[in-house]
Amino acid sequence: MSWNTSCRPSTESLPEAAASRPAGQKPLIVGVGDCRVSADPHADIITYALGSCIAVAIWDPVAKVGGLLHFMLPDSSVDRVTGGRENPYRYADTGTPMLFRAAYQQGAEKRRLLVRLAGGAAVVNDEGVFNIGKRNYAALRKILWKAGVMVHGEDVGGSNSRTVRLEVGTGRFFIRGPREGEKELSARAECATGGRP
Repeated sequence: MSWNTSCRPSTESLPEAAASRPAGQKPLIVGVGDCRVSADPHADIITYALGSCIAVAIWDPVAKVGGLLHFMLPDSSVDRVTGGRENPYRYADTGTPMLFRAAYQQGAEKRRLLVRLAGGAAVVNDEGVFNIGKRNYAALRKILWKAGVMVHGEDVGGSNSRTVRLEVGTGRFFIRGPREGEKELSARAECATGGRP
C-alpha cells in the first residue's frame, strides 16, 4: 500500500510551507483544482490562498488516512468541452466523490470520517458579484447532504483568503488568514453515516 496517493499530481513542497510546519513533517501541497490523500503519519497536506475556492478536508481516526480537495467551482457542467473530465478536481460535483474514493482506497471508512471545510470567501466585493464562494459552499453542502456525510467543522464565508493544513497523523486541521496566526479548527465528535460519495 502506498502511503501517499495523489488524486492529481502536484508539487511536493514549496519553500513557504516549511515556516509553518512542525519539524519532521512532510508537506504535500494541493494546488487549485487539485487533491491529495495520504496515510503517511508524518505528512501535512496543505493548500494556499483559498479565496472563493473551498477546501474539503477528510480524516479517518482509525486508518489515519487524510485527504484534501481544493475546488474552484460548484458544477462541472460549465465546462462545455469536457464536462469536467479534463480536471475533475476543479469542481465540487466531480472532485468531492473522487476525494472520498481515494481515501477509501487507502483504508478509510465513510462512517469514521471527520469532514471539515474552509474557504468560500466573497473576494470580488462585498456586494456579492458572482457569489462564487456562496455558490461553492451551497453546492458542496448539497453534495454532502445527499450522500449522508456530516460536516464536523467549518470556517467559510467572509472576505479573506485562507491557507489550510491537515496533519495526517493526528487529524488536526489548521487555518491561517492574512495577518493572522494559525488557528486550529477542531472537529465535533460525531462521525459521518448514510449515503455515499
